Amino acid sequence: MIKKIKASKSEKLIFIFLILLAITTFCTYFIVKNKCLFVKNIDPKNITFKNPNNIAVLNAPCGNVIIELYPNISPNAVQRFVTLIKSNAYENIAFHRVIENKLIQAGDLEFGKKGNLDYGKIGTGKSGLGTIKSEIDNDFNYTKGSVGLARTFKNDTEDSQFFIILQDEPLFEGEYTPVGKVLYGLEVLKKIKSDKRSEYILRPDFINSFKMLN
Repeated sequence: MIKKIKASKSEKLIFIFLILLAITTFCTYFIVKNKCLFVKNIDPKNITFKNPNNIAVLNAPCGNVIIELYPNISPNAVQRFVTLIKSNAYENIAFHRVIENKLIQAGDLEFGKKGNLDYGKIGTGKSGLGTIKSEIDNDFNYTKGSVGLARTFKNDTEDSQFFIILQDEPLFEGEYTPVGKVLYGLEVLKKIKSDKRSEYILRPDFINSFKMLN
């Protein structure tokens, strides 16, 4: 007859601890691998907009970002933006510059295309449509969710690249051309891949689609 050996109290506690550790490790891994797990995706069809013709829907890895455009503030910039959106130019374009919880930038149509990324030049690419003049509005407040056109260090160099800020940026006021503001989806933007070592991202996330609501 085999004699059963009773586990001591300390051995039982160690066993329970190891089980809890395994569960915690698994849950942490699952959440990290599924970064979109707790992000609510907004369907624009379920929302009534005051100006539906000025609504654009950007689909990112974790869901939709709904943006209201401001043609009354920057008509030429918004026209360029809408032209590129309607031509599907932004589809599969990288979020090539990301500062965690502060700013994301995308829209390099030349060097930021999925499958054809040029890490040495990304951020300098153009659309082929030429640059447009800056439309600076000193009264526009760059609060969280504001969307603007990126440029070089000089004015009148806006083209296809745009940025969205994830926090208030008063220093941007009077410096960049505004084109709109995020109405829904800031949490989606906060999940876009970032890198604490650099603003420019290796193996970045991409825009799945970018379309006008109407």
